Amino acid sequence: GVQPPLGFFDPLGMLEDADQERFDRLRYVEIKHGRICQLAFLGNIITRAGVHLPGDIDYSGTSFDSIPDGWAAVGAMPEAGLLQIIAFVGLLELFVMKDVTGEGEFVGDFRNGSLDFGWDTFDEETKLQKRAIELNNGRAAQFGILGLMVHEQLGGSIPLVGEM
Repeated sequence: GVQPPLGFFDPLGMLEDADQERFDRLRYVEIKHGRICQLAFLGNIITRAGVHLPGDIDYSGTSFDSIPDGWAAVGAMPEAGLLQIIAFVGLLELFVMKDVTGEGEFVGDFRNGSLDFGWDTFDEETKLQKRAIELNNGRAAQFGILGLMVHEQLGGSIPLVGEM
């Protein structure tokens, strides 16, 4: 879609001959992936800073602190814990993170008539601005987490993140 400073940007030509339904589907996926990447980037930075959940991840005494950061966590995590995370994400995907009530004002609006946080008090211009900010932050986070994952595989050190 059209976003400053680039304007219309479709380098892969995914919107050529696309109708509104196709555009809405691609925007929905972009917003969803942007939100996930914002959480992933923040989680990566926080755990690398040494902040972990207290307690144990399983009954055998594996502490959250003992799980390494980044990709290494996937292999070090107990299998049952990994399956629980996958099941939880699936539950969110199928039943929670969608417009269940049909009240969504725009693609990606998952308030479902209950969460508002003052959204309805904004004028239309402010709403468009906030949606553009979320979209751009999501795009930046997608590149940010990709960069962290690549640097982790390459090794070395990154300012603010430290050793990879």
